[in-house]
Amino acid sequence: MAANSRLTVAVHILARMALAHGSGREVVTSEQIAESVNTNPVVIRRSLGVLRRAGLVAVRHGSGAGWWLARAADEISLLDVYRALEDEPLFGLHRSEPSRECPVGAGIRPALRLAYGEAEEAARSALARTSVGDVLRESLARPA
Repeated sequence: MAANSRLTVAVHILARMALAHGSGREVVTSEQIAESVNTNPVVIRRSLGVLRRAGLVAVRHGSGAGWWLARAADEISLLDVYRALEDEPLFGLHRSEPSRECPVGAGIRPALRLAYGEAEEAARSALARTSVGDVLRESLARPA
């Protein structure tokens, strides 16, 4: 099962925008962000569109075009970012109903719902405790 990196890219985008803001630059272009993420600006613009719809970033078109944080980096939790991207359960159950004739098939969904629910709550709780500002500060404190 491959891991989805959309959350990581979105947090990177927001941390890069927070860095620019802290350096006195309000507006950052998708090209500048793409250079930091090491990806195509189209990928960045796609993510920025989702983040804009969630109210996490804003955009200016025309002269002086670019993107900026709509809220302070310390006020944007990783849970906010996760919810903006995809607020679906972390773990999915069977797409079709398991066999009721099998003892495992009959009871697996309730058993997994409990375990998955606890795991998801722990993950959401951890994401809620960390802000984009925290990620930026930790990133800057790490040696290159």
